[in-house]
Amino acid sequence: MIESLIVLAEESANQATVVNEFEQTLLRIFILIIMFGLGAGLTPKDFGLAIRRPWGLIIGWLTQFGIMPLTAYLLVVAVLLPFSQGPGVLFIALGALIMGSVPAGTTSNLFTYFSKGNLALSVTMTVNSTLWAFIMTPFMLWIYSSLLEFDESLSIEFGELAIVIVGLVIPVGLGMLVRRLSANAGAILELVGGVFGLLFIPFLIAIWVPRNWQLLLTTEWPTYAVAIGLGVVGITVAYIIATAIRLHPMNARTIALETGIQNGPLAIAVIVAVYIDNPGLDSILLIPALYSLFIVLISTVVTLIFRRANVAEEQKIPNLL
Repeated sequence: MIESLIVLAEESANQATVVNEFEQTLLRIFILIIMFGLGAGLTPKDFGLAIRRPWGLIIGWLTQFGIMPLTAYLLVVAVLLPFSQGPGVLFIALGALIMGSVPAGTTSNLFTYFSKGNLALSVTMTVNSTLWAFIMTPFMLWIYSSLLEFDESLSIEFGELAIVIVGLVIPVGLGMLVRRLSANAGAILELVGGVFGLLFIPFLIAIWVPRNWQLLLTTEWPTYAVAIGLGVVGITVAYIIATAIRLHPMNARTIALETGIQNGPLAIAVIVAVYIDNPGLDSILLIPALYSLFIVLISTVVTLIFRRANVAEEQKIPNLL
């Protein structure tokens, strides 16, 4: 059954082009600039503070690499595979696992700020999960792809994926170096990286959506359910856990957003780099692209809910991470 689905997927893979070569180049440029900006926003002092008060990072690491990959796997098993009839369903499933296994994105920092969260914790958690990604992302993909028993054409080379992610993480270190050598240059680089992070979603909407409108209309509901559910479930479960263990409300909001808002540009860049010659590339990219579109809407709604918090009353609550 799996082999026949793969054959059908390969035959239909060229029906739509999710990302063309020009856009692939732009995505690589986007992700490099975003990563540079992420690193430029950090100083050794930030890491020292995180080491002295590490519980936020530990909890965020557990939710990031525990909840999100598991959520992606459960959505694939419970929703995508049983109800999807499309020939590229296994390629779509692979894209969902990758989307669930990448680290947090810089978009979470923006929404944390607007939702009255702990911005310093959010930025440090983003960098922490990004640095861990070269180990944890391949490891999580290996675990869950093994459970799905993917065919060889969908196999994930642990070492190859790790090397790709390391190459994407290096700009974080270079950005920190720039900040160390020149605070002004680092601030500019941080601003530019943030702007490019914000431009990524409008870029998808303006270029990707019109050309792939027919693809969006013909995409089956299970694919949308997985793309939307990944963010909704991640934010909700992380927030419930954070409140259940009595974290400060600001940190609970931060961890929820940091967990549910994955690095869409990084997921797409990794897929393009690793699966560039795979005939199912477009299908693999489908959920990361849809997730990147919907997570902004989801995070906006969540932020509006979080902004109802009484921050003045929260200041009386001790033990801020």
